[in-house]
Amino acid sequence: MAELFDKLPFRPADILLPKDCDLSLWSVVACDQYTSQPEYWQRVEERVGRAPSALRLILPESSLDGPHVETDIMDINHTMSRYLRDGMFHELPAAMIYVERTLDSGRVRRGLMGMVDLEQYDYEPGSGAAVRATEGVVLSRIPPRVAVRKNAPIELPHVMVLTDDPERNVIEPLTAQKGKMEKLYDFDLMERGGHIAGWKLVEEQLAHVAAALSALADPEAFGKRYHAEGQPVMLFAVGDGNHSLATAKECYERQKRLTPPERWDSLPARFALCELVNLHDDSLEFEPIHRVVFNTRPEELLQALLARYPGAEPGAHPGQGHVLPYVTAGGEGAVTVPFDTAQLPVAALQSFLDDWLTGHGGRVDYIHGEDVAREFAARPGNIAFLLPPMAKEGLFPAVIHDGVLPRKTFSMGEAHDKRFYLEARRIR
Repeated sequence: MAELFDKLPFRPADILLPKDCDLSLWSVVACDQYTSQPEYWQRVEERVGRAPSALRLILPESSLDGPHVETDIMDINHTMSRYLRDGMFHELPAAMIYVERTLDSGRVRRGLMGMVDLEQYDYEPGSGAAVRATEGVVLSRIPPRVAVRKNAPIELPHVMVLTDDPERNVIEPLTAQKGKMEKLYDFDLMERGGHIAGWKLVEEQLAHVAAALSALADPEAFGKRYHAEGQPVMLFAVGDGNHSLATAKECYERQKRLTPPERWDSLPARFALCELVNLHDDSLEFEPIHRVVFNTRPEELLQALLARYPGAEPGAHPGQGHVLPYVTAGGEGAVTVPFDTAQLPVAALQSFLDDWLTGHGGRVDYIHGEDVAREFAARPGNIAFLLPPMAKEGLFPAVIHDGVLPRKTFSMGEAHDKRFYLEARRIR
């Protein structure tokens, strides 16, 4: 069965699932959520208490700059080793898991757990890899994440990889075949996370997945579909967890430098566990990621934004340029910048903010949810830019032809819809 996936960048994995514990306390949301809302993580901490939990195996990004981060990382690695030693997991060899996540809205998102071959993934702009990043990776964000992963014995993924499958041939046929599968979990998630259930694929279904992915990877069909004849096939785009997958790649490259090439195939770090989701899943909505600049001078910032782009004007002028609405403690407004400054409004704004913060201090955070962005903007010294959503159908063509998008261009759903940690895999 394994040979069916030999040339594909996504394949079955030896998946670890927690056992003999309350899964509703085990499973927590992705570590890169609620970075400016420490009260969220405090509620999770109080709810989990002393119960076994993935919370003990991750470092919320809100803590990456904390005073005890090195100690926190050591505690995480020790807890991972203890959970393994105490038999907290049971292993599913060479497995894929069909996942149904019922979101807070009631919609069901379907996914497939497996692992990505990091030899076939590249986050560099303009890459021709089968698995490509959708946003620019900020290299300065990699080292602190490497510090968390480099000595970890296991990984817990929140990475979601997208496939462009409008005919719905890969994942969706599994929905009607759940009766043939073994149900592995079925429980409610905390903090508006909804509900999740998972089933283990049988051999017949694994063969179907391999055949359907191979059809999508056909070079001739790819070239015709995207008007990209002669270009290397892009089979997957990273939807969520760009920096986490880039971190896994960096850790693997470090191990390669210490390992003879003939042993690279056997390195557990060569692969990264993730969930595969169809871009055309009905539940999948691209939400904008708003920018909030903290500890700045909003009026001065706005004047600099107008000066940055010749032809930029105060106010909203649809049809004349990219409209960048903003909110401050003093009220609301907008700046319109010419279309030729960038392909997307987020690109024009991000380029300006990167330069502004370098010279003027302050910090920017990327906020899911307009209500939260407005709440921060109501505080003196802050300004929020409220960005429009991106049409998801344009994602693959944009990455294929233009390279990666500006970082934090879109979000797949609200923060509480993000992937929750549940499955794990040995990486050492």
